[in-house]
Order: sequence, then structure tokens, then C-alpha cells
Amino acid sequence: MARTKEFDREQALDAAIEVFREHGFEGTSTDMLVRAMSIGRQSLYDTFGDKWKLYSLAVERYAAAETDAHIAMLRGAPRAQDGIRAMMERVAENASQACLGVNSVCEFGQSRPDLTAIHQAADRRLKHAAKQRISEAQADGDLDATLSTEETADFLFANVAGMRIAARGGAGPAELKTLARIALRAVT
Repeated sequence: MARTKEFDREQALDAAIEVFREHGFEGTSTDMLVRAMSIGRQSLYDTFGDKWKLYSLAVERYAAAETDAHIAMLRGAPRAQDGIRAMMERVAENASQACLGVNSVCEFGQSRPDLTAIHQAADRRLKHAAKQRISEAQADGDLDATLSTEETADFLFANVAGMRIAARGGAGPAELKTLARIALRAVT
């Protein structure tokens, strides 16, 4: 008789996310994963497939959660400019935690089509929400209306990635807040 799984799949996946965030794909061993996930090696393979499939699932789950959090910040204030500021401040406050999205792009670039598709889907969704708020802020006179909404969104998200990389390189909270403030100033 087959044993039933004695673990929560989503909790195990969240634990894998934390390991991959800190160590990347190559730096993460199967032993590290089974310890963090509190499951046996066979359960890992039976439930998630191989290490790459687990990594892809982790990136997908992480990207969805981060995209949701960014969109919540963008839409969480009545004035669009305040929503954009809230999103940038959230990044500055949380940048000391490794970002699985940025780290996976740094580790793999576009060499893995399945991973690239995950990033592109999250990017499309997030940029759509950002462009809406940028357009509103421009209509309110809070952001430079001569700038393209597409280019402004690209600029802000390049700064988001840069802030996360700067944090991994040792930038402190004050420096990260300054980077967010200057990025916003550049588009006003």
C-alpha cells in the first residue's frame, strides 16, 4: 500500500524558494532542498520532478507573489504617484532579501526558454499595471507627460532590479531609499 504524502506541497515549495533565493540553482544541492523542505528525496522527485522542475515551479510561484505585491502597491493609493512611490519604497525596504526573479535572470539570462516564459508573463502583467498608473500620474501632472509610459515603466523596473542587485552587493537601507527617490525624481 502506498504511503500518503505527509507534507504540505505549498509549504515545501515555499521552503525551496527560500533556498533558491539565497543560493541560486547551481548553488543549491538536493540535500539542501530536502532538509529545508522537510521531505524525503523520493518525495521531492515524486511531487516536484527533478531539481530543474522544482526550480521552475519556485520561480513561477515567486514571480506571481512578487507581481501581486507590486501591483497591490501600485493600486493601493488613490493618487497614482503615491502608488508608484509605495512600490519603489517596498522594493527599497525588502531589497536586502534575495530576489529569486532577479537572481534567476542573472544566473540564466534567456538561455532557458521555460524560465524566460515565466519572467515574460510576470513582466507583461506588472508592466501593464505600471503603465496604467504612470498614465494616470501623467494626467494628474505628477509625472513628466512627455515620457512614454512604456519607457518610464522600463526605467522604473530597471531601477528595481538595480536596487536589488545593489542590496546583494552591500547597499544599506539609506542608500536603497535614495536610489528609489532619485528614480522617481527622474520621471517627474
